Parts: sequence; C-alpha cells; structure tokens
Amino acid sequence: MVKSIETPNPNYTKPGIKAPVQETLLTPRFYTTDFEAVANLDISAHETELEAIVAELRADYNRHHFVRDEEFQQSWEHVEGEKRRAFIDFLERSCTSEFSGFLLFKELSRRLKAKNPLLADAFNYMARDEARHAGFLNKSMADFNLSLDLSYLTKHRTYTFFPPEWVIYTVYLSEKIGYWRYILIHRHIQANPEYQFYPLFRKFESWCQDENRHGDFFKALLRSQPKLWNNWKARLWVRFFLLTVFVTHTITVFERATFYEAIGIHPRKYNNTVIQETNNTSARAFPIILDTNHPEFFWRLEQCFINTQRLTEIKESNRPGIIKFWQKIPPTLAIISHMLRLYFIKPIDTESTRATVS
Repeated sequence: MVKSIETPNPNYTKPGIKAPVQETLLTPRFYTTDFEAVANLDISAHETELEAIVAELRADYNRHHFVRDEEFQQSWEHVEGEKRRAFIDFLERSCTSEFSGFLLFKELSRRLKAKNPLLADAFNYMARDEARHAGFLNKSMADFNLSLDLSYLTKHRTYTFFPPEWVIYTVYLSEKIGYWRYILIHRHIQANPEYQFYPLFRKFESWCQDENRHGDFFKALLRSQPKLWNNWKARLWVRFFLLTVFVTHTITVFERATFYEAIGIHPRKYNNTVIQETNNTSARAFPIILDTNHPEFFWRLEQCFINTQRLTEIKESNRPGIIKFWQKIPPTLAIISHMLRLYFIKPIDTESTRATVS
C-alpha cells in the first residue's frame, strides 16, 4: 500500500468554526450553469420515467431517518489522534459536497419553476435531501467541537461554470459513486460492528438510497437528451468524465487511507470495488463504460496518486521556486501520460447490449 498523507490539524476562523480546506482540483467544488438552457430541455422522451422518480422524491421516504437519537448524546473525546483528524476531514469534505449540491439544485429549482415545473420540483426535492445531509454532517462535526460556516461558504467559495451537459454527466456520476461509497461502508460496518466508533455509520443505508434516487433522476434526464449519448462526441465526453471521476476518487481514497483503515476497510480494495461498481452501474446511462478489467487500469490510476504525492512533497518543500518549477514537470507529465493511456484503452460498448442491461 502506498503511504497516505497525514491529516493536518484543523485551522479555525473563530472558536469552534473550522476554516474551509484550501480549494484544489480535488476538493468538492461549487457549480453554476446555464439555467435558461436547462429550462428549455425537451424531456418528453422520458417524461413518464421522470414523473415516477419525482413522485418517489416527493414521498420523502427518509424524512424521519436523519434524527440525532440518544446514541449521539455523549462525549467523543475518546476518538483521538490521526483517527479523529481523518474522520473530521471525511465529515468536512462530505458536508461541503452535499452543501454544494444543495446550492446548485436550489438555484435550478428557483430558475426553472416558471418554465419547467417538473424539473423544478425534482431539483427542489433533491435540494431538500442535500440540505438534510449537509446539516446532519455539520452537526456531527460539532460533536468533535468543530463546524462549518455554511453561509460563509455560500458567499466566498469559487463557483465553477459547467454547461448543462457537463452538469448532467458529473452529477450523475457523483450520485452513483456516492451510493457505492456509502453502501459499501454500510455493508462492511454491518458485518464488522466493532468498527462502528460513531453512530453516523448507521445512517448510511438510507443515506445512499437518496444518492441512488438522485442518480436515477439524472440517468433519465441524460437519456432524454440523445446528444448526450447517441453520437461520437458524447462517447468521448463520457470516457473523459468517467476517467476524471475515477482518478479523483483514487487519489482522495489513498490520501485518506487512515480513515478507511480506522474502520477496518482496505483502501485499495475499497477504491477498486467502488470504481468497478460505479462503472458497471453507468452502463445503464452511458453508451460506453471503461474497461476496468484491463491489466493496467488500476495500476495507472494508482500511479496518478503516487505522482500527486510527489507534487505535494515538492510544493511543501523549502526549495527555491525555480527549483520547484522544474521538479514539478516530471510528475505532472507522468500524470498526463497515465491518464492518456487510460483514456485510450478500448472502452466497452453498452448500447449494443442495451436490452440486456438492467
């Protein structure tokens, strides 16, 4: 196993309020899009399916699930050291990601209400779910004497513009990979209850069902737009987004190996399983998926992580800037090379077997 990065001690903006992590390519991002273009999407081809998913969202099966019962009402000072820091980092990144989804979905709902009420309803219900998740995670952080100032994040976080097509690809993958991340942890904790050091893990089964429903909505939305799957450009974009999501996931899991080891999960096995399951699930939406069984696939993903470690070590060194500049070139080129080699591995055609994919 490659060496994970030690989690730094948290910084504070004021007592009890954690300073947000520095924005990088790997931190959860806040997005905006072309709201007018989303409002004008023709969803008639899958309107019946979308209406059924919206009905599920409206039912709000988890409205009574996220309750802080008596198990939370205790001191957590016994969770110490790297385990504590790694868990707080997990909570923060998860909270930021959920809150980012809330902001995007809420704004979509507001902007689409007049022109596309069905989509507006869907985004409103998904915003409700994301806000519930973010709030629950932030309260969990408070159990460790920290919390995030979400209003500060709203005003000061950098917003990245993605066209609607990119939003649909990335949010679909984010929701489906989120499902597999949570359900695999849930199954592991169920089988090994001695690793449940905090009651949040008991919430993961229903939590991931929210993620799954959101992903199903974006799958139906994607399939309603032939330009997102029924041409050669779409196939190239699908490969790109699958690859970038899988590279990012590999790097973040290996960087935070301490957290997974603290709950008895082998980081490499966990990462590979999440990616394989997400890739297979994506066959329901995408015209192609990646060949995760290729002998070089996971090795090259891990090489991307190793080279990001080298970049971090160079950045944090005390060497002169010009030396750092030249030292960064080989690992940067190595990451690009590995990603290109992964991109050009022949993908698996899913449209030819569409009738057999469930």
